[in-house]
Amino acid sequence: MYQTLANRVLLGMLTPSSNTILEPVTTRMIADIAEASVHFGRFKVTEIALSEQALAQFDNSEILAGAELLSHARVQSIGWSGTAAGWRGFETDAHLCRQITERTGIPACTSVLALNEILLRTGVTRLGIVSPYTDDVQAKIIHNYQQIGISCPGEAHLGIRDNYSFSEVTADQLRQMCRQVAASQPDAIAIYCTNLAGAPLAAELEAELGIPIYDTIATVTWKALRLCHIDTRRIQGWGRLFQEVY
Repeated sequence: MYQTLANRVLLGMLTPSSNTILEPVTTRMIADIAEASVHFGRFKVTEIALSEQALAQFDNSEILAGAELLSHARVQSIGWSGTAAGWRGFETDAHLCRQITERTGIPACTSVLALNEILLRTGVTRLGIVSPYTDDVQAKIIHNYQQIGISCPGEAHLGIRDNYSFSEVTADQLRQMCRQVAASQPDAIAIYCTNLAGAPLAAELEAELGIPIYDTIATVTWKALRLCHIDTRRIQGWGRLFQEVY
């Protein structure tokens, strides 16, 4: 049962058009917060690559149009649940958040900026990265973290370009990739894609590996809730992030 209108917490999330994972996972993640609901807006993303055509999918005009539509629902925060800044550069997300807030008056956040805030708060300097991406995209992500003083001692990726296909990566594949990366003894492991079903595995993998697992669906949800002044410790069973970083 939803709370009265005055007490509702409405989260807005921007979603790649071919993503089928982040919407159900985010909705399940906040289920214990009875007053909260999440509302989604899509824009076209079908391929992840470094080509001019693929990079053009993240033109801010399309994203801002989606943010403006979300603002009609009077959401209290707007999150970009995507990881493109990992290869495009972190400043692209910082600029996007400023533009969203200027256009809508609503505070904004992103998966990548939230992850980077978490890494700073927890003192992570060695980050393992698990993704479905191609060699060149993964290399760009690793390079961008090295530029801010975070090394990548271990990584695993699948070489996939088609965004929809990321959703077909199995839980056993993700477990094996995280185990492989954990062997390099990173401070934390990032599951770096919001169309991977990694968030439901976080608590299980943390118990097995003894390493924090920061999934990028979880990171933007964590930050969106914080922008709405919600205590994230209310989220149980989704990993150490919600219990330990608040």
